Amino acid sequence: MARTLAGLPAGTRLTDYISLGVLTANFPIEVVHEVLAQTGRASERERALPAHVMVYYAIALALYADVSTREVLRCLLEGARWLGDPTAVQQPAGKSGISQARSRLGAEPLERLYRSVVAPVAEEGTPGGWYRGWRLFSLDGTTLDVADTLANAQTFGRPGTSRGVNLGGAFPQLRRNRPVIPGYPA
Repeated sequence: MARTLAGLPAGTRLTDYISLGVLTANFPIEVVHEVLAQTGRASERERALPAHVMVYYAIALALYADVSTREVLRCLLEGARWLGDPTAVQQPAGKSGISQARSRLGAEPLERLYRSVVAPVAEEGTPGGWYRGWRLFSLDGTTLDVADTLANAQTFGRPGTSRGVNLGGAFPQLRRNRPVIPGYPA
């Protein structure tokens, strides 16, 4: 998916909001290396964009989808250099280099990392985290594009368009505009 060149508001830098330390605290480098080895995606030779850097890059892209891909990578590499990573390159790779590195990484390591690290925050006894034995969660105001399948289009629908015949948008969208309480109708 192509992105337009975008930046942060004047005088603000992405590194003001996020640092590599925050990502590595939540996704430890040891776990990232383990996941890459399990999925066969660990870097076998020295590359400008090693696999472990691309894992953190993919996470940062998800957090800052409105910022250009090269700016996210530049800030990530700047954080890696600051932390003393000897594999960090001085300048971000070009668009094709980034695309090739993302293709080499694939989705499997990210999915496995998610499954090994991410867990619910509310534990037994967390005030407001439970209702009648059900863990509460919310996707309030969230819109997610889902796979373009007939079943998803029938279940979730497609967004409207403003031009010509209204055939709907390119992808079905899951929309949630109020909290979800398990066991109660939506």
